[in-house]
Amino acid sequence: MKKRSSIIAILLCAAMLTCACAARSDDKVEEPVQAEKQKVKVKEYQGKLDIIEPGAYNNVNGLNLEPGSYISVIGKADGGQFWEEVKKGVDQAARDINKNLGYEGKDKVKVTYSGPAAADNVDEQVNILDEELARYPVALGISIADAKACEVQFDLAAESDIPIVAFDSGSDYQGLMATVATDNKAASKEAASRLAEIMKETGKVILFAHDSKSKAAIDRENAFKEEMQQNHPGITIGDVYHLDQLADLQKKVAEEINAGTYKKGGEATGEKLDEQDEVTPDSITEDDVVDYVLAKNPDAKGCFATNSDAMKVALNGLDRMEEENIALVGFDADEEEIKALSDGKIDGLIVQNPFGMGYATVIASARAALEMGNEAIVDTGYTWVTKKKLKDENVAKMLY
Repeated sequence: MKKRSSIIAILLCAAMLTCACAARSDDKVEEPVQAEKQKVKVKEYQGKLDIIEPGAYNNVNGLNLEPGSYISVIGKADGGQFWEEVKKGVDQAARDINKNLGYEGKDKVKVTYSGPAAADNVDEQVNILDEELARYPVALGISIADAKACEVQFDLAAESDIPIVAFDSGSDYQGLMATVATDNKAASKEAASRLAEIMKETGKVILFAHDSKSKAAIDRENAFKEEMQQNHPGITIGDVYHLDQLADLQKKVAEEINAGTYKKGGEATGEKLDEQDEVTPDSITEDDVVDYVLAKNPDAKGCFATNSDAMKVALNGLDRMEEENIALVGFDADEEEIKALSDGKIDGLIVQNPFGMGYATVIASARAALEMGNEAIVDTGYTWVTKKKLKDENVAKMLY
């Protein structure tokens, strides 16, 4: 009897061990299956959407547009890295909307991007706006090159029930459904604070502004000055060069050369030029103007540029002077700027999120068309980048 009990006990133990081993074996098989289920494919551009606030503007949920709806987006330029990145965001939002709604062929929601051939050409942008409004889109997004130039067209759009969304650069026009942009004031104040730190809180700064008319440029310039005046009393603001005022400065440079108060590449004699030797404004190049601005501020220790175009002008001017002791910060992150940052010619950049701007502009336009309501301001985010931070994972996802 004892023998039979022992045999039964042994068999029971063996069975329990087998079950336990099987359970452990099953666990091992299931682990990778569970892990596989938890894996979510992250879109390569997702990081540029995640920083958009409010979060409702980083996805297409609930945007039930009618088949064949048309949304027009107008930028300040048709080309250039920044605007090409905006267009990528616009196109991606259109693809996401159509995929979400299951639209194909003629039913697809159509979203187009257009802009002036020459960057910041106000007249050309207004002409494009006229043409697009004549196509009666369900909504229109625009980066306003001149804060006052489009108000007549905006009134006409309102009469035709075409909602307008501003992006990148807005205006004070009361009828805008939303403004999708970088927080330009906060970004410029950060740039000012960073530059003041680099300059050890003392010295003069020259400003290079991409224009004198767009709200984005005006906000950046004013916020930069305000930060320096309020929180960095050891920093003074020197000359401000607006790229759209080239003709005025060409005239000024010519006058000073003729009067003997300025000489290109040398010291002024103070003597007027003979009439036959006088120069004309149209003989003065933009390089001449920039060299003049730098020469008139020989004690400058820093420069601030409000976008990539302004940055290139400042960078080329400093290169011609072979000046390595003037700190340089500004906006954007195209290839030339990133290379200059890597080479130590630029000290820091405010990197915006043009892809996110393009994407969120389409979302805001769709919401306006559907009368879903919009936030007055949609913040697409920015980050401060230095040479040391270029390889940072969070920074890399913002570059373009």
